[in-house]
Amino acid sequence: MKGLFFLGLSVASVAFIQAQNKDSLKIREIEAVNFTKRLPVAKEIINVQKDLDSRNLGQDLPILLKNQTSIISTSDAGNGVGYTGFRIRGVSGSAINVMMNGVPYNDSESQGTFFVNVPDLTSSASQIVIQRGVGTSNNGVSAFGASINVISKEPEEKFYFKTDDSYGSFNTYKYSAEVGSGKFWKNRLSVMGRYTRIHSDGYIDRAFSDLHSYNFTALFEEGNTKIRVMAFGGKEKTYQAWNGISKEMLETNPKFNASGAIYDADYKNVIGFYDNETDNYRQNHYQLLWEQKFTDRWNLETTFHYTKGRGYYDNYKQGYAFSKYNLPNIIEGGETIKYSDFIRKKMLNNDFYGVVSTLYGKFENLDLNFGAVANQYYGRHYGNVTGVFFPQIDESEYYRNRSVKNEVSGFAKALFRMDNFEFFGDLQLRSINYDTKIIMAGDKEGANLDKNWLFFNPKAGVNYKINGGKIFLSYAHAHREPNREDLMANNDVKPEKLHDFEAGLEKQFGFLSLTANLYYMYYVNQLVLNGELNNVGAFIRTNSGKSYRRGIEVGALAKLSKQWEVTGNVSLSQNRNQDFNIQGTDVPVSLGNTQISFSPNVIANLGIKFNPTQNFQFALTNQYVGKQYMDNTEDQNLKLNDYFLTDFNAQYQFKIGNNDIALKLLVNNLFNKKYVNNGSVYEGSPSYFAQAGTNFMFGISWKIQ
Repeated sequence: MKGLFFLGLSVASVAFIQAQNKDSLKIREIEAVNFTKRLPVAKEIINVQKDLDSRNLGQDLPILLKNQTSIISTSDAGNGVGYTGFRIRGVSGSAINVMMNGVPYNDSESQGTFFVNVPDLTSSASQIVIQRGVGTSNNGVSAFGASINVISKEPEEKFYFKTDDSYGSFNTYKYSAEVGSGKFWKNRLSVMGRYTRIHSDGYIDRAFSDLHSYNFTALFEEGNTKIRVMAFGGKEKTYQAWNGISKEMLETNPKFNASGAIYDADYKNVIGFYDNETDNYRQNHYQLLWEQKFTDRWNLETTFHYTKGRGYYDNYKQGYAFSKYNLPNIIEGGETIKYSDFIRKKMLNNDFYGVVSTLYGKFENLDLNFGAVANQYYGRHYGNVTGVFFPQIDESEYYRNRSVKNEVSGFAKALFRMDNFEFFGDLQLRSINYDTKIIMAGDKEGANLDKNWLFFNPKAGVNYKINGGKIFLSYAHAHREPNREDLMANNDVKPEKLHDFEAGLEKQFGFLSLTANLYYMYYVNQLVLNGELNNVGAFIRTNSGKSYRRGIEVGALAKLSKQWEVTGNVSLSQNRNQDFNIQGTDVPVSLGNTQISFSPNVIANLGIKFNPTQNFQFALTNQYVGKQYMDNTEDQNLKLNDYFLTDFNAQYQFKIGNNDIALKLLVNNLFNKKYVNNGSVYEGSPSYFAQAGTNFMFGISWKIQ
């Protein structure tokens, strides 16, 4: 009944794009964003300064987006700092295409999005564009649930210095300093830089995070030419918390973390923990963005990019065979020792580089958009082991492999206006080659593969303008290649295919802005999560044959007065595998039609904002998430229960001379709800990721101009 009551309050989704940006702070006009606004797709365009700044106190971007339409956010550490993720329409992060200034961010091999590598990304963003469904052609892997493009902010026109500092529960703190030069050198050049340090002990035991983040941007403007040079990235050290806990442990000790546990000789009791069971990674991004206006009709945007990633994680491995690590047995006192304890270090060293270019043409009744992409990824995987009790085993390499992934793609888009109609067409051709080779063989590490895919992805749609809004219909066909883990688990795994049908309404009714969207996503060989985790904490996927996701997403923004504003969104959906099979003892067993894993039928949000004066702001946000299953069998023992959360946010802004000061308070899980929003399956039993009860962050922002 609680969920039904909440649904009655929620009208649904985030506000109509035009209304949402109507009172926004001034932000840079971006050709790609302006083009996207007009397309017949389900979308949200978020003004970061207006919509997220008051809650940006150290938590990762997936947590800040958790109240957007059809989004569920997760956190390994339980408090939104460190390893976090999201799902949109039930689709996992590895099937969501994430870009930064149009440059692909998904890891080329795993296709995952690891925001822990770019902490405090939100502080350097101006807009975040979310397209649900396939959307339009983007750069990088195809979107199978949504695409997200994070647009960086530009240096301001005048000198400023800004610091953002916060502290809260679980010894979580953030220190950030940013400085901008303003325009100089004949008003052509401006630069800005930011450094952030974030630390948290985490809600889960030992699940600490030590995060460093930086961003440097230089902007040159001269006539019809604009050039931006950007360097941004981060360094992270996080204690692993990706194992989850049993149902019994959830009831008695929800903060327990099995990572790094050292057991007695009978493997029954924990006698200690390895204190360096950590993930360590550094990722640096370099982008050169060139915008050139040739005429009033033609404009070119070209981005050269390079990303360098390097890191490792440590694991304590107890009672493992020497042979597993390509080591000979040790003989002591005439006795052959075959098993021992090791410190395993698995390492990555990768480079990703390429060029993304888009040409825009504007005519009286026709807009054209041509894009070309060429990227290469080169990754090196290798691992060392060190003996715990045998110091002679020191950093012994036991496997090495390398991977090269090449991608070339191009697209052409057109938007044609005729009376109240706008007709949209989009054609994309994408070619991918993935070649991986074993250099030194290790136990289940790497593979010898050379795969090629060629995908043709057509899309079409139509807008019909109505008074104060529009109605739209669209269809998109998309393909997506398997990732590295899919191929290693099954060399014959098939690429995914998707037919996406969308119909929507965007309408302004005086003080009320409304969006509504119907969708039907029909998949062939969708790679769904089977609930199990691999040895690095990532979900294992399996082809599900035929499946579908269909639903309705409704959203509203009501400005009741100058002081009161109400927003809401609701997503009602069905997410089903058709004739789903699992491997039985000898032959596959058909389970019939089952619910797709991690795909609740209901997601709803309700926000209430109150501004008693121009300086004060108070907000309550509520989220309801329906039950979901951790695998595709609909086993009631592998179910995550529904939950209802309330967060409170307050902000007070004032000026002292040329100083702009803001005091911020964020209280998460206001009513101390005990809940779980993520889990996994291990040997047929459930494993849960407990989330924190009531917790808070307090911050101060100080800007000098």
